[in-house]
Amino acid sequence: MKAILIPVEDHAAIGAVLETALRLAERFGSYMEGVALGPDLAQITAADFSLGGIVFDEQTRNELLNECHAIFSTFMQSRAIAPAPGAAGQASFGWRGDALITEEGIGEYGRIFDVIVVGRPASGLQQPRKSTLEWALFESGRPLLIAPPQPPAKLGECIAIAWNPSPESARSVAFAMPLLLAAKDVPVMLVPGKRLPGPDETELVASLRRHGIAARAVPTNDAAKGPGLAVLETAHGLGADLIVKGGYTQGRIRQLIFGDTTGQIIAETDLPVFMAH
Repeated sequence: MKAILIPVEDHAAIGAVLETALRLAERFGSYMEGVALGPDLAQITAADFSLGGIVFDEQTRNELLNECHAIFSTFMQSRAIAPAPGAAGQASFGWRGDALITEEGIGEYGRIFDVIVVGRPASGLQQPRKSTLEWALFESGRPLLIAPPQPPAKLGECIAIAWNPSPESARSVAFAMPLLLAAKDVPVMLVPGKRLPGPDETELVASLRRHGIAARAVPTNDAAKGPGLAVLETAHGLGADLIVKGGYTQGRIRQLIFGDTTGQIIAETDLPVFMAH
């Protein structure tokens, strides 16, 4: 977890995104790189175009870029984080480029990072975009850390694994191994609903314990309204500060109708979620 990519945009949750990324970086002495996220420019062929009544010309692009850079650098300076390379074993930061990056570009550039930190999507203006999460999740081949609207006070001490024996869950657990090895408690619950073929939660626990991870199987609160809410309520009851969950298992294209479990967790979580597809 030494390299963290942070798409920066002026939305209501950007502070929580940066704080959540910093919690992770402080745990591993990581490098955090900010990039300015702009509108989807891939389909634009003209130099100028109208975006919500605003002419999006080169000057406007530069203003957005500078605004994002200021948000990122001001936050890092306020937390006394050193520019890269920084001292060994301590968090540091850097900024990429002098141009806005598209959501597709986040998916592409994110392939060389250990994790990409994004905000929990929400509808309305000034909110993190679901499309940003989708591009990063489906196109980077890397895990995401989804930041809740309020940043966590701590990260990675008690990590709840929401397990179903899918390839996506297996990849999420594999990517999360540095976090799991450092955790004090790793409760493993089985996601309610249709049982997929493969090892159950007790078999995963046995595997994790071979690595020296403090894993234990726990029952899932099945009284909640929906499997995703059951996972969230169980994690809260355990005192978890992070959930590890596999990505979407009911389809593999961006235009799919998302499954109930993942969709509920992404829509409702107030805990950070570590997820891979």
